[in-house]
Amino acid sequence: MPILPADFDHPQVRALLRLHLERAFAVTPVCSRHALDLDGLRRPDITAWALWQADQVQALGALRLLAPGHGEVKSMFTADTARRQGAASTMLWHIIAEARAAGCTRLSLETGAMDYFAPARALYRRQGFTECGPYADYRPDPNSCFMQRAL
Repeated sequence: MPILPADFDHPQVRALLRLHLERAFAVTPVCSRHALDLDGLRRPDITAWALWQADQVQALGALRLLAPGHGEVKSMFTADTARRQGAASTMLWHIIAEARAAGCTRLSLETGAMDYFAPARALYRRQGFTECGPYADYRPDPNSCFMQRAL
């Protein structure tokens, strides 16, 4: 499954990002929404990728460089048709490798604390992430789960 830079002009990439935001926002209070939309993912401190199988986008993921040595996993989402097939793990491994290549020694993330996000939290734990406090410009939030991992 090739992982390529995300082409935000591609209709499949846009559709998967839109689905991600719709589902996340449906269960997350407005004051706790941290998922990035299309414009947010186009920031210069963020690199985003799409994982493809044949001609179908299977997963999206992004890396935000917060500070020297510190990266953040952003906008991880897997298409329904690719769930439980390794697409999310493959994307996360790619982000970890890219973070290391960029000189990061720590990788952090924020995901929801609600039941909807339980599979994401389980994936991150399997990949060595542990819960931590807020980082960067995040504030304590009962709707957020903050995690990190040393690289």
